[in-house]
Amino acid sequence: MTFADLGLSEDLLKAVSEAGYTEPTDIQREAIPPVLMMKDIIGIAQTGTGKTASFVLPMIDIMASGRRRALMPRSLILAPTRELAAQVAENFEKYGKNHDLKLALLIGGVQMGDQVKALNDGVDVLIATPGRLMDLFERGKILLNGCELLVVDEADRMLDMGFIPDIEFICSKLPEARQTMLFSATMPPPIEKLAKKFLNNPKRIEVNRAATTNKDITAFKVPVKSRQKRETLRWLLNNDHVETAIIFANRKTTVRELNKSLQRHGFRSGEIHGDMDQSNRLKELDRFKAGEINILVASDVAARGLDIKGVSHVFNFDTPWHPDDYVHRIGRTGRAGAKGRAFTFVADEDAEAIANVEKLTGAEVPVFGKMDVRVELVEQDKKTRSDNDEASNDERGEKPRRSRRKRDDAEAEPPREKPSRSAKDKPRSEAREPRRRRNEDDTPVPAGEWNGPRPGFLDISAT
Repeated sequence: MTFADLGLSEDLLKAVSEAGYTEPTDIQREAIPPVLMMKDIIGIAQTGTGKTASFVLPMIDIMASGRRRALMPRSLILAPTRELAAQVAENFEKYGKNHDLKLALLIGGVQMGDQVKALNDGVDVLIATPGRLMDLFERGKILLNGCELLVVDEADRMLDMGFIPDIEFICSKLPEARQTMLFSATMPPPIEKLAKKFLNNPKRIEVNRAATTNKDITAFKVPVKSRQKRETLRWLLNNDHVETAIIFANRKTTVRELNKSLQRHGFRSGEIHGDMDQSNRLKELDRFKAGEINILVASDVAARGLDIKGVSHVFNFDTPWHPDDYVHRIGRTGRAGAKGRAFTFVADEDAEAIANVEKLTGAEVPVFGKMDVRVELVEQDKKTRSDNDEASNDERGEKPRRSRRKRDDAEAEPPREKPSRSAKDKPRSEAREPRRRRNEDDTPVPAGEWNGPRPGFLDISAT
């Protein structure tokens, strides 16, 4: 099936083709026709499967005819975060370039003046976060009684962020005769209750079991002590073919400290969290999309709505407190059919959190081991080991010191003496004294097995 089979207009199909898309995803194939038929929709699909386009594309055709009026948007899309709202706006601009549609974006962190002016001029599509929309509504700057179509995007995230009362209030101000669509990756009971209250005989579309992870993502958990997380992260960044990566942490302070640590060790990293103003957050995202940085350290403010092509890895520096966040975090990779890898660091205190994740997803997250390393590793030379030791000491504020391995090597090396005549008569392999003590890395391994150095965190048993 192609997009042409879904009933979209020629102008819209041209824009989709120019964007490089030829075949719809499962959620798009099942959602677009009933949306064009003006039916209410409940769409449940994994993050990264194209939910946004499944309502943006038909909305463009639906809104193509009609008249704009001041202060009265013709359609409304509610998104939980500024980033997701901006992402939806980018989709409308990309696919609606051949249509005469006026778009307004209402998000916090920016001046109200331009937003109010756009509303006064009249808009076809209003994309908003609940907080800013409620603010302007209470100031009398917007009227909702002319809204023909409502979309609630990432409804389960709305629940997590406490926006459900605001959504109920907004729905009460909309006309009863409207089309309503609700999209979400998971469907907890409060969202089911919300759907029953405000949707009229909706068509339910569920392309994957709720709270499952994307089949294109290879996920691992890494048992590690809290103090070894940074070292383990750097090892994986250096040894797992990381092209671009998003690293999630539970606390904003951890995000800042981790980004500084990565930059000290030579990584091209940036950060995004809730304490940053909107302009700086967008600036960091633009740098990441443009390739100026290839590692983005983020709090959960970035867990949803970021549709960035080519994210090869996601690292959960902290196991997420809420199991739903795990699904959305790792969903930043493996998007649109691409392959991705996700690593979750599990410290002793995270045993309950990772157990909740596995209970939600219905599958155990495998432990990362030596057979999962994707590159053939070679032993570092003495200079590289010394540089790593100094970098690690610098992070802890300690003076450089010789590693225990190097001290052992020095003690094991015998004093140099001139070889005796009898030694010369011996075979060359027997006459030469070993320069260092043999260890487990020198033990022959069967063909096909990993023969590189074994990182210390692999010896920690899973809890």
